[in-house]
Amino acid sequence: MAKCAFLGLGVMGYPMAGHMAAAGHEVTVYNRSTAKAEKWLAEHGGAMAATPREAAAGAEFVMACVGNDDDLRSVCLGDDGAFAGMGENALFVDHTTVSSMVTQELYAIAKEQGAGFVDAPVSGGQAGAENGQLVVMCGGDQADYDRAAPVIDAYAKLCKRIGDSGAGQKCKMVNQICIAGLVQGLSEGLAFAEKAGIDGRAVVDVIGGGAAGSWQMVNRYETMLDDQFEHGFAVDWMRKDLAICLATGEEIGAALPVTALVDQFYKDVQQMGGGRWDTSSLIKRLKAFG
Repeated sequence: MAKCAFLGLGVMGYPMAGHMAAAGHEVTVYNRSTAKAEKWLAEHGGAMAATPREAAAGAEFVMACVGNDDDLRSVCLGDDGAFAGMGENALFVDHTTVSSMVTQELYAIAKEQGAGFVDAPVSGGQAGAENGQLVVMCGGDQADYDRAAPVIDAYAKLCKRIGDSGAGQKCKMVNQICIAGLVQGLSEGLAFAEKAGIDGRAVVDVIGGGAAGSWQMVNRYETMLDDQFEHGFAVDWMRKDLAICLATGEEIGAALPVTALVDQFYKDVQQMGGGRWDTSSLIKRLKAFG
């Protein structure tokens, strides 16, 4: 069992940190909202800190799951940042979906001070975090990954090193690229079924076990048919992720025409007031705009 810190207690980080505590790790949490940290403490024990630096002091592992590149820099750098509190041989594990650029920047800074840095974005959504069934894709030094994997295991069903620093984030980009096209295709299929006058649920019962089946189909078709989207992974966060994908695609010369199109569809959903709706709300946009 390890002495750990967890920075960021959002819909993902809150249960992830809880699984670490349940596994027997000594966990100190930090969150910008102290009320959320106090609530976590009441449920799981452990300790809370006023700054990332205080949370990281003496920790062997510092996990983070925050919002974006700027949020990650803010919890890592500066006088109150986690890096200022981390000792030599401490390991920072970042579960935020961010650019590979900021990942490699922070990896280099951590290495300069004798610490380690693993980029470890996750897939599986809020349900995966709550059930301890996340897929974790990692980048960084092999030795650092080998140290981190047993701790990550507290909330993961699969954890794999993809390559050097930044490789985990690039793998997450592939994940989001695939999901974007898939959800649009599922939306079109279910909307088509409705227009064709056939029962969408019966359709999924038949095709869900065949080549068209997917996690999105199994877990989202009912709420899509019921016009329910107040759950899941928010459109605002998906657009943040797709912006990273599109910028990286431009940088490396990878064509992403479908991703760019679906990103604009998500922009339409935002303009409909659906920024916090689940990403499966593409079907709502389709019905509104045709």
